[in-house]
Amino acid sequence: QVQLVESGGDLVQAGGSLRLSCTASGSIFSVNTMGWYRQAPGKQRELVASLSSGGRTNYADSVKGRFTISRDYAKKTVYLQMNSLKPEDTAVYYCNTYWITHRKYDYWGQGTQVSVSS
Repeated sequence: QVQLVESGGDLVQAGGSLRLSCTASGSIFSVNTMGWYRQAPGKQRELVASLSSGGRTNYADSVKGRFTISRDYAKKTVYLQMNSLKPEDTAVYYCNTYWITHRKYDYWGQGTQVSVSS
């Protein structure tokens, strides 16, 4: 069983920075993608950023140039460095990992709250 544990969410003023961390435990396939999604009240969950084990990144247009995703493969940890935070970045941020072999394996963390005040 795979577990993902996030940390780093907080209340911060607009223009500030936060770094989210997510550490995975359990049996994880070596070829996988780890990423961050967010869900604001009344909105659908959306992709923020993802990073494959092959090094491919994908960012939402709204965070390009402000957020950076990175991984420590030895620690099975993915990070999200968030700079120049805006009130519209306020949401619960969820860590995700998935891989596809004969089927898709898809795992989620419990979420961490990021609140940005104006």
